Amino acid sequence: MEEQTNQQQAPGTPQGGNQDVEKNKTMAIVGYIIPFLFFVPLVSEAKNSSYAKFHANQQLNLLLAAIAVNIVGTIIPVLGWFIILPLGTIGLIILAIMGIISASKGEMKKLPIIGGFELIK
Repeated sequence: MEEQTNQQQAPGTPQGGNQDVEKNKTMAIVGYIIPFLFFVPLVSEAKNSSYAKFHANQQLNLLLAAIAVNIVGTIIPVLGWFIILPLGTIGLIILAIMGIISASKGEMKKLPIIGGFELIK
């Protein structure tokens, strides 16, 4: 009796495999460095890549979180200026570094706290 192997992909791996990752790794990293460029993978040749779309979604989440931190930190006097803005900015930089590491390793790991939102499908 032959054992049938189910070739399902492990969670966190791109559907296109290693070729998809290697071809679109730069596109997946670029938006973490400059958050306003999250759309680059969506308009480039990487637009059909599940790997690039996943990281573009994470980058958009990061951009929206940065906008929220800056708005809240600016509106609230004293507490916002001296606590929310500095700590929020440090947190966002840490999340961006985590995203860069994930993208450079070829992984599709969601960012903590903000990574669960799927805005780009």
